[in-house]
Amino acid sequence: MKTLNKASLALSIQAVLFASAVSAQSEDETKIELEQITVTAQKRTQSIQEVPISIATLSGEKFENMFSAGDDVLALANRVPGLYAESSNGRIAPRFYIRGLGNTDFDLAASQPVSIVMDEVVKENVILKSFPLFDVERVEVIRGPQGTLFGRNTTAGIIKFDTRKPRDGFDAFVETAVGSYGTFNLEGAVGNSITDELSFRLSGLSQNREDWVDNGLTGEQDALGGYHENAGRLQFLYDTGDFNALLSMHTRDLEGTSTLFRANIVDSGSTDLNENYDRDTVYYDQGDNNPQEYENHGAQLRLEKFFDTVSLTAISAYETADGRSKGDIDGGNAGMGLGASSFPAVTEDQLNDLRQFTQEVRIASLGNQQLDWQVGAFFFDSSFGVTTVDGFFGTTTVYHDNETWAVFGQSSYQLNERLEVTGGIRYTHDEKSFRVGEQNVDSFALSIGAAAIQDYEDINVDDGQVSWELAANYELSDNANLFSRIAQGFRAQTIQGRDVAFEKAASVADAETIDSFEIGIKSDLMDRRLRLNAALFYYEIDDIQLSAIGGQTQGNQLINADKGVGQGFEVDVEFLAMDNLSLTAGYSFTDTELQDRGLEIAPCGSGMCTVLDPIADSGNALVNGNPFPQAPEQVFNFTARYTHEVDSGELFVLTDWAWQGDTNLFIYDAVEFSTSGNFEGGLRVGYENFRHDYKVSLFGRNITDEDNVKGAIDFNNNTLFVNEPRVVGVEFRMNFY
Repeated sequence: MKTLNKASLALSIQAVLFASAVSAQSEDETKIELEQITVTAQKRTQSIQEVPISIATLSGEKFENMFSAGDDVLALANRVPGLYAESSNGRIAPRFYIRGLGNTDFDLAASQPVSIVMDEVVKENVILKSFPLFDVERVEVIRGPQGTLFGRNTTAGIIKFDTRKPRDGFDAFVETAVGSYGTFNLEGAVGNSITDELSFRLSGLSQNREDWVDNGLTGEQDALGGYHENAGRLQFLYDTGDFNALLSMHTRDLEGTSTLFRANIVDSGSTDLNENYDRDTVYYDQGDNNPQEYENHGAQLRLEKFFDTVSLTAISAYETADGRSKGDIDGGNAGMGLGASSFPAVTEDQLNDLRQFTQEVRIASLGNQQLDWQVGAFFFDSSFGVTTVDGFFGTTTVYHDNETWAVFGQSSYQLNERLEVTGGIRYTHDEKSFRVGEQNVDSFALSIGAAAIQDYEDINVDDGQVSWELAANYELSDNANLFSRIAQGFRAQTIQGRDVAFEKAASVADAETIDSFEIGIKSDLMDRRLRLNAALFYYEIDDIQLSAIGGQTQGNQLINADKGVGQGFEVDVEFLAMDNLSLTAGYSFTDTELQDRGLEIAPCGSGMCTVLDPIADSGNALVNGNPFPQAPEQVFNFTARYTHEVDSGELFVLTDWAWQGDTNLFIYDAVEFSTSGNFEGGLRVGYENFRHDYKVSLFGRNITDEDNVKGAIDFNNNTLFVNEPRVVGVEFRMNFY
């Protein structure tokens, strides 16, 4: 699927840049240092080098460069060691994985072990997790269980987004990009003081792409593939010094195309895309060209009061969302030739009246030379409906409710000049309920023997568990810290009712618990021109939650495996080679394994794929020993930025690359449903004027136009979906102060 010359070219470029950096060191005697990075991974501002947790950050130009072509949050995949993301739901419902741990469930009620936190508010539903990223100050990828401060459903870690806040004085920017496929993006923000104590910030984003994929069956030109997404945020900050209040309101509106499934684009026994694959064409007989429409609105209020020795913080937030997606799931048509599928499958999913309310209150010490502490309480309430419209069975609506409360505390104590220890504990009680609403069985389905509407009992589950952590940070020198951490967390029990729409029972997974161990080093070397952070980790998950999706059963069932084990390491490097050349690199190796000798999973339908697992008498695949699904064994990323001074500014070149190792797409192992060696590169060449504070650049994303398989549908035929195409364009940004 990959050509050797492309991969060699990418590696050669990287090797040349590294070599030139090393050779230039002796020629440049200028004193330069890496910027110090602060994070809020422990809900207080700290240097990233002093936090006893494995953390990676993204910010500034490197972060903005990833979204030049209008990509959504999935652009973060593989840009941080150990982080992966994918989706079979277009620009909504992303699925995140950290250190191999995630959830492949595609339903709108899916539970994930990676939590998304934006401006200190958890985004639990998969639609909320996909809110567009704009006017972002910093992204923190916090690896490992984070149950003490952030609660259940963080067994893999969290991705934390902090947006830019109002500040004193006027500042603004506007950034626009025009590219191939009718791509047009516009982002901007403006902020100013209203009074001495009150300020505001208004920011917005518009991402647009015209339809560019033809429907080869109907003859429609440019029928699919586009999107129009608009989002905005308005913030007011009132600050008197010892008291501040931040009110933030945000909105999102999306109209576009959901994921493009492509039937039979690999042959049985192969992973190579075959002659049926054409990036610019699909062959759909159903699905109305896969439309997608979603809206999301929300608001939050953060109050903070400072006393002599402590601060009191209260954060209230409310979210709503609605929308629908429809898709030709079989990826083709029931005919012959290109795009042929075994049988038609078309489904529409609707999210109805999602409402999420969260409240957190915490008291924290203002810190001294020896002790820092915080205690708090948290409340979460969520409700929504999911309507599934199937082309054969008809329409079914199910309702989910979730209520959670927790109390927590954490303390850090400086034992001596070099050693600090941190301990934390949290008790969480989680309650979920599920009921079936209206069902309308299609008359055609009834005529050929489908069952009539069934009576389903309501499901109610609840659980209370303790999460805890113990960590130590030892200062080896002024520029190096050694850390270790032991943590236990859990993912709450989960209910999945999607199969009710297909005349099957809902499924329930028990809570999973994780024990995690990690040790690492964080160092600033070569007079703070080289930052090298590394961590080794090992974790065990009891009753790991899995989603058995598709296959011969064509279902979506939650199951628990006895145990899941993960181990590996991550390395993050940042190097200021010269005052005009900066390099970053990251690498992770993750080995995951399911341990359950009796676990059986229904493999692909129609016998079209080549299953490598042992087959039980039931015809199912025995998956003991398999890696976790969608867990890349290796991730490598690299960036380089080179500048050259000119009058009033500089010329610059910025390139970034990400590579993904062996990855199984499903719980069972099949030749056709695995990937290896996927990579993408980006390039930006431009001019920045310092005197007038503007920047103009040419950009390219996926510049080698790689066709990378991201996921599959296995119940019908060898149906896959792939990454975004190469997009090139021009971008302009101007700042105002």
